[in-house]
Amino acid sequence: MEPMDIEDSAADHDPAHIQASENDPEPLAVPSGRLRAVQVGLYLLRLGPVLILGLLVLVLSVSSPYFATTQNLGNVLAQSAVIAILAIGQLMVIVTRGIDLSVGSTLALSAVAGALVFQSMGGGAVTVGVMLATGAAVGAVNGIVFVFGRLPHPFIITLATLSIARGLALALSDGQPIRGVPDVVHTIGGGSIGWLPYSTFLVGFVAVAVTLFLTRVVWGRWIYAVGGNPEGARRLGIPRSWVLVSVYVFSGLLAGVAAVVTSGRLNAGSPTFGQLAELDSIAAVVIGGASFLGGRGHVGHALVGALMIGVIRNGMNLMNIEASLQLIVIGVVIVIAVESDVIRGRLEERFRALKAASA
Repeated sequence: MEPMDIEDSAADHDPAHIQASENDPEPLAVPSGRLRAVQVGLYLLRLGPVLILGLLVLVLSVSSPYFATTQNLGNVLAQSAVIAILAIGQLMVIVTRGIDLSVGSTLALSAVAGALVFQSMGGGAVTVGVMLATGAAVGAVNGIVFVFGRLPHPFIITLATLSIARGLALALSDGQPIRGVPDVVHTIGGGSIGWLPYSTFLVGFVAVAVTLFLTRVVWGRWIYAVGGNPEGARRLGIPRSWVLVSVYVFSGLLAGVAAVVTSGRLNAGSPTFGQLAELDSIAAVVIGGASFLGGRGHVGHALVGALMIGVIRNGMNLMNIEASLQLIVIGVVIVIAVESDVIRGRLEERFRALKAASA
């Protein structure tokens, strides 16, 4: 609505009204174009990972005649499955302003424990159960020691369990792979329907389950509340300590799920599984657009980041690019992703200020 002139309103002839108008500062008009530009910039930054992934797929499809084949796409999905599962668990930790450096070692320990149980007892259900329980147990240790040990940051305990879990895996296996897994594990990790691997369906199931938990279950909303505003969550009576413990248990549990996929794909349990997987999972979450400042992130972000890492590695392998350069490229992508998060935060603050001014 356009502001009325003084002559248009009888109330404006009131001396008190005129005096108040003279003393009050004029509201600053915010150009709608500036507000729209900031809004578009925010929208593009949020879509950035998806757009980059699409561009990567397009470029690699043109650069290599093998990339877009169904067989190779199946390879990309199979290679990305483990990173995606670990990244979903890592996302829940990062949403609470934490980090889990132990997921790769937890994967290895879970795989070795499952292989040993299969050798001694047999049975697919028991083997899978041991893998999942081992992962959840390591996660519980991380969460309980961090929270109730009052450590300043989860970096400390998860770095310790990274070493402990890897050492246990080496000791239990005598440093050698343990061959043989149950049929169910082999099917999950190595089976497929045509070119589409079964592990992709498992990733989809995990993604949907965790998304529903985070968005539809009260405890899942508490995870975002604890990460977004820890002090506010405490004042609201949210059991902050147990929420923090729970995300590390979930992260460890999903490392156990990733162990099932890895063991099934390679038909073994090995203490060398999951090397640097913790860095891949963190990179996937950050590349996907989640924030280390907590309270923000979505399962879709983790999946996009995991796929981006898988596509980059697969495409570079097809083009015979050295592994060292692959690490450099992924590192550059991480830096760009982090800087994009910083820019997005500033744009969000600017957008809120402009919107308040325009109101």
